[in-house]
Amino acid sequence: MAGDQGTGFGLTFCKLSTTLLAMSTFSTRDAAKELGLDVSTLSRYIAAKKVPTPKTVTTGGIVVHLWTKRDIERVRKLLPKIKNGRKVRYKKPRGKK
Repeated sequence: MAGDQGTGFGLTFCKLSTTLLAMSTFSTRDAAKELGLDVSTLSRYIAAKKVPTPKTVTTGGIVVHLWTKRDIERVRKLLPKIKNGRKVRYKKPRGKK
């Protein structure tokens, strides 16, 4: 009996923690919206390892990033330091007229 109670508690705790995790996480789309970025920009930053990758879960063969408020705030602090890769293609000549 003692073993059954421990197992039941473990399953209940697992379900509860999974439910709480799902309630306090955001999708990449939601995280990008919170950060004021386009979802493709945030995805590109993740792929280039410019921002730390949040926890991932595979659901139905699809990898989903689970963002917490802490993850979003960490990226918010990194954004000013990230170079976006834009370069001036053509500079206007600043010579004498």
